[in-house]
Amino acid sequence: MAIEHRIWLTAPPSTKPGRRSRRPGANFMRYPLFLDLTEQKVVVIGGGPVATRKIRMLLIAGAVVTAISPKATAAIRQWAQDKRVSWTRRPYHAGDLRRACLVVAATDREEINRRVCAEAKRRRLLVNCIAPPSAGNFIVPSVIHRGGVTVAISTGGASPAFAKRLRRDLERFFHRGYPALLKRMAALRKRHHDE
Repeated sequence: MAIEHRIWLTAPPSTKPGRRSRRPGANFMRYPLFLDLTEQKVVVIGGGPVATRKIRMLLIAGAVVTAISPKATAAIRQWAQDKRVSWTRRPYHAGDLRRACLVVAATDREEINRRVCAEAKRRRLLVNCIAPPSAGNFIVPSVIHRGGVTVAISTGGASPAFAKRLRRDLERFFHRGYPALLKRMAALRKRHHDE
């Protein structure tokens, strides 16, 4: 029985009425969610180290990944060779986001990332932008995985470095015994529901 326990650490919601600022770190609440990307098409524009990290997590999540970039890291090339990723070896073109459910703009050129985000938003798609993050409409939190336990940490874009520091601190707290404890709790919950 697969159980995933989720804890989100985010900035508190604003109590002031009216429109809230979109500046990084501004006092507004982002809506936290975990997406099921199993067999869903995700387009990643970019082929560098950041794109590689994004693709690795997307593959773990079961997404069907298309990477579009003239160049790619050794990892992306290997995934393409193994048929785990579809690599289109050219720059981004308008229309590349057709049939995608989620997009990642991960090139090292902001003007290209902005164009990708603009197309994604026109298509009403979720888009994560590496630089500038504000061009996208969602951010990816710093994450800890321990068995069935997932902890996601966000500072709302104010300080990704602080989020990583907090993740390292929490990793020491979530020791190896937690997955086993979660399994026992899941078994007890199932037994209780079956009775």
